[in-house]
Amino acid sequence: MIDHLDIHVQYLSRTKFFYTAVLATLGGSLIDESKTSLTYQTGETTDGYIWFEEGEPYPFHFAFQAKTKAEVDQFYKIALENGGKDNGRPGNRPSDQKYYYAAFIIDPDGYRIEAVCHTGKE
Repeated sequence: MIDHLDIHVQYLSRTKFFYTAVLATLGGSLIDESKTSLTYQTGETTDGYIWFEEGEPYPFHFAFQAKTKAEVDQFYKIALENGGKDNGRPGNRPSDQKYYYAAFIIDPDGYRIEAVCHTGKE
């Protein structure tokens, strides 16, 4: 059900040193790195990952896996009807990945959540 986590950190080099060692004990590995972010694979496929981004700390962001675009749309609709706030309407996000259809919500406690479909299917 969880697709990925996005965690802001103060010092990317410290985070890389720690998580490269720690996640390796569980089969995780660093799969992408930039000047401001690290991405670790946490499962058998690259669909499950943790993304560390250097910047001001804020409550973490997590994404739920959806099987279809319709599920993403329904997630967004129901979240708004039940006290969530819009943080990004459902839509394609081709800058993230080829088939990345997602909707973003801020839950009643201020956490950033997302539903994402990677299949490109309707």
